[in-house]
Amino acid sequence: MRRMMTLALSAIGLPGLAAADLVDEVRVGVIQHNICVSDCKNADKEDGPNIHGEVVFNSPEFLSILFSPKPYVIASVNAAGNTSFGGVGLNWDIGIADGWSIEPGLGYVIHDGELENPFVNGTPESIAFGEENVLLGSEDLFRTSLSLTRDLNTQWRAQLTYEHLSHGQILGDGRNQGMDSIGVRLGYRFGG
Repeated sequence: MRRMMTLALSAIGLPGLAAADLVDEVRVGVIQHNICVSDCKNADKEDGPNIHGEVVFNSPEFLSILFSPKPYVIASVNAAGNTSFGGVGLNWDIGIADGWSIEPGLGYVIHDGELENPFVNGTPESIAFGEENVLLGSEDLFRTSLSLTRDLNTQWRAQLTYEHLSHGQILGDGRNQGMDSIGVRLGYRFGG
């Protein structure tokens, strides 16, 4: 299995990282795109699940001052051609019971979704566009996440994960409809 995962890493452009013991875990999953959590007026916009791929690295020593978060690289592709994104961030893996942990995360992503409505406000075209698209307001977004993780054995893990994408009026201004998603992921840990 380790050889298969090393080959998979090589295929996605990360040659030798697993062999060099830099990679802690590789995850794949299906995330339900743009669900209703607190602001449901945008939850019916955009369709299709997102396919997540994530590489989690071992925490470098200099991050011990921040309680040793693990850096990650993530790509998320929407199966219906709506908002996809890629980015980087940090995850904190906090054990809560034997075989169980929670994982809060904070990251930065760039997406290919809509920023603003290109039509004149109040026109039929503007209304139709606004009903179908989440207007994120900035190409740069924060990604906050929270996952509940169950160790299946020493190498395989399953996660229920929630994420929120938003510029938070920090990375941009104006439109900030944001996007919430929830799903499941399967992870393979190299260290066991």
